[in-house]
Amino acid sequence: MDNFKEIFVAYGVDYDATLRRFAGNMALYLRVLGMLPNDKSLEKLGAAIDRGDLDSAFEAAHTLKGVAGNLGLTPLFEAVHTIVEPLRAREERSDYVELYTAVQAEYQNAEAFADGCQSLMEEKARNG
Repeated sequence: MDNFKEIFVAYGVDYDATLRRFAGNMALYLRVLGMLPNDKSLEKLGAAIDRGDLDSAFEAAHTLKGVAGNLGLTPLFEAVHTIVEPLRAREERSDYVELYTAVQAEYQNAEAFADGCQSLMEEKARNG
């Protein structure tokens, strides 16, 4: 099995569907995946929740959900989905902080996935 495929499957990414989205170009996928830490949606989501600003929280969560979906980061997508839907409805809830904490934890897992992919790419480049 391709080492990349093993990393994808271990994190919960649909390898084939995700690569199709990037025309089978692993280098392009990894370049876009490497931009994940530059996206400030997670920070904006946390700040909006702290302020009780459901409109801004929804916008940030919706953006993060789109990023996760486009990158095939299914576990992160699902974690964000649990907070997006009540925010979309502007539901007044007491568990937004807990939902955000779950999103943060999954975001860290996604970053670890990205780091693993980058390390494998670098290893392959060194070994030809």
